[in-house]
Amino acid sequence: MPFTPGRPVAEAKADLFKALAHPARVRVLELLADRERTIGELADETGLELSHLSQQVSVLRRAGIVDSRRVKSNVICALRDPQTAELLGVARRMLSSNLRHAQVLLDALDDADDAVAAAAPARGGA
Repeated sequence: MPFTPGRPVAEAKADLFKALAHPARVRVLELLADRERTIGELADETGLELSHLSQQVSVLRRAGIVDSRRVKSNVICALRDPQTAELLGVARRMLSSNLRHAQVLLDALDDADDAVAAAAPARGGA
């Protein structure tokens, strides 16, 4: 549900993140960040069945993240706010940073020269 006066901001933010909390919806948003698309294009590019895709787009519409309009027999979807693309970019950078950090830790563990590292092969690996 979009933000309404009198509603706690933290609750509205939580609802926004709930709407984003599905891989299919994230993929739809990534595609819409590039340009608006028809439901048919989204189905082709996501590999989702139309019924499943429609459900996911409905969640995004109810959350106020996506707009849609009908043009003849096509339903065209677009991001309501371009900042959604920025949010997806921030998420990508956060994931990338976390993975880099994890890789540094993994490299440090692999390079460790201590009693635990020496005992690991005797137990059949780490």
